[in-house]
Amino acid sequence: MDLVLDVRDIHRIYETEAGLTHALRGVSLQVRRGEFLCIMGPSGSGKSTLMNTLGCLDTPTSGTYLLEGTDVSTLDDDELAELRATRIGFVFQSFNLLSRSTVLRNVMLPLIYSDCPVREREERAIRALAAVSLPEQYFDHKSNELSGGQMQRVAIARALVNDPALILADEPTGNLDSATGDMVLGTFRRLREEGKTIVLITHDPEVSAWADRTVHIRDGRLLTDAQERELVRHSSTGGRGLT
Repeated sequence: MDLVLDVRDIHRIYETEAGLTHALRGVSLQVRRGEFLCIMGPSGSGKSTLMNTLGCLDTPTSGTYLLEGTDVSTLDDDELAELRATRIGFVFQSFNLLSRSTVLRNVMLPLIYSDCPVREREERAIRALAAVSLPEQYFDHKSNELSGGQMQRVAIARALVNDPALILADEPTGNLDSATGDMVLGTFRRLREEGKTIVLITHDPEVSAWADRTVHIRDGRLLTDAQERELVRHSSTGGRGLT
């Protein structure tokens, strides 16, 4: 099995004024190359903490996280920054584009600190924009001149430009209407068909339906298969779900 992610018994504990907060409680997860996985849970379930851990923006208190076989706990800050820049592509709900820069320059941004010449950066950005089906007529537009769906496609292209091992998407349709959201999710589906590995965080079951596989998180724990079946049963009958 060609694993991109291999998470083993991850715990994350924060110390606050109110005491210790257990955000993640023994999470174990494997994601194969070319898989489109959805992590679904309500607010406060631990999904954002898990997202930050998978994106190497936060470090677990205990447990093991292997990204393409690399144990990220052995990396120093500079090595983690290099890993984030070259092997992980991020897509956020709020797009995080530079409003006064053109579409092309926004997509080229992750390549600024690379060794590749400017012409190669442009070519890679154009290929990434083609991969998300944004017409060439928009390449010289400022990002704030685009629609929400177009901006999110630019954000996905920016995540693709370094050809990362993993694309992490945090509620990528949260600021979009349903029709535009479906267009963006269709883009993720096409990228998955091209062999990209995608992990998407959401609270919306309609979004999760686009993925190959969905795992549910509650109170910092991934649900077992039996718990997930019970959750689906409660949802379909109007029950309150698991407690």
